[in-house]
Amino acid sequence: MHKGFILWFTGLSGAGKSTISERLLAEFRSRGYKTELLDGDVVRTHLSKGLGFSKEDRDTNIRRIGFVADLLARNGVIAITAAISPYREIRDEIRRQTDEFVEVYCECPIEVLAERDVKGLYKKALAGEIQNFTGISDPYEPPENPEVVVRTDRETVEESTQKILEYLASRGLIDGRQPA
Repeated sequence: MHKGFILWFTGLSGAGKSTISERLLAEFRSRGYKTELLDGDVVRTHLSKGLGFSKEDRDTNIRRIGFVADLLARNGVIAITAAISPYREIRDEIRRQTDEFVEVYCECPIEVLAERDVKGLYKKALAGEIQNFTGISDPYEPPENPEVVVRTDRETVEESTQKILEYLASRGLIDGRQPA
């Protein structure tokens, strides 16, 4: 069994938030858990259409994701969020408004992210061709005390996923036993 909670992924673009979140979504569903994934890119397309990338718009987007995630969690759903969520203040605001909040920081150096970036966005941002790019020309504030830190430059997706599952089981948020 499990209880509802928010599993909040934060980290720079390309750090592995969506990849690990999707792996956890599949794992939770294989265990029969009620779970939903709120991916930042998908939410921006549907729930936050029309918002830009100013600080105010980014805050509004993250608050919307937090609101929906909290509604899901209060109804017994594991709400996984995968959004850059660059500002610590807004993440902490959502944490305070939620009964069960687990922050996962996908940490990865910009040099590695730039190497991984098939679209070349980091290269363009570093060259000044893209304005307001989080972590380059716009701030990213890493969490000060996340419950879990995954080092996606050093860990495989499987290792990061297992680390998160072990943490959630240790908190009693999920069953620690593997599915049959």
